[in-house]
Amino acid sequence: MLFSGSYTALLTPFKNSEVDYDAYRKLIDFQITNGTNGLVPVGTTGESPTLSHEEHKKVIEVCIDEANGRVPIIAGAGSNSTSEAIDFVKHGCEVGADGLLVVTPYYNKPTQAGLFAHYTALADASSKPIIIYDIPGRSVIGMTDDTMKKLAQHDLIVGVKDATADLGRPTRLLNIINENFIQLSGEDGTALPYLASGGHGCISVTANIAPKLLSRMHNAWRQGDIKTAQEINKKLMPLHDALFCETSPGPLKYAASLLNICSSETRLPIVEIAPESKHRVEQGLKFAELM
Repeated sequence: MLFSGSYTALLTPFKNSEVDYDAYRKLIDFQITNGTNGLVPVGTTGESPTLSHEEHKKVIEVCIDEANGRVPIIAGAGSNSTSEAIDFVKHGCEVGADGLLVVTPYYNKPTQAGLFAHYTALADASSKPIIIYDIPGRSVIGMTDDTMKKLAQHDLIVGVKDATADLGRPTRLLNIINENFIQLSGEDGTALPYLASGGHGCISVTANIAPKLLSRMHNAWRQGDIKTAQEINKKLMPLHDALFCETSPGPLKYAASLLNICSSETRLPIVEIAPESKHRVEQGLKFAELM
């Protein structure tokens, strides 16, 4: 399958309000060395809403350069403006991304007909496969299964990153689309049961700091070693929960700072997490034996 297993929704490191490209390259190498199956730059975890368009494009270019063909890259290319998203899609294609991740338009609240028109326009402008990013918790509007079925008829709309935590959905989509439609969880806490329902992988926040464990979990699942997959999932569950005790990626960046991956710096309106949240993150890291 084109995209499957453990993909990392990469954070974007900052230093003194600027993108820290040195830390970013080290993070990418850390991911690949520890078995991550693929990388997703400039998604929600990468603080895409507060990156300038120039930064957005450069972060993708640096990711592709550092990965150097070792793993696939699905570049974030979403916007609530179709024309802006088309620009990001064309850029991702031109610089060598293997696929594009496009979020449902936030704030505008398009109808299902609007979603269909938006994604069709992007796919028509693309030369690379597109993954629909369905995350109604952040974008308000969600995509129905019927709309997804219609979009899947386009040759370049190949899958979904599903952050709805609806564990019945993978099976429903298997029934109405087909087994070749890629289904990636966008929710760490339910990623393993998502696989059991017919999913193919996860675009993970936790993988930024636990790439080896999550790679092992997905490999164990593929090999039929359910017990090992369950044990790893159990070990990581307190960390999964802790990383969303406040708005992501605030807790993640604090965890990354404790592991000397990058600073905890975020961009407003994301702020430093509270002391009690820091304690939860620390406990989650300890339970997972990462510190």
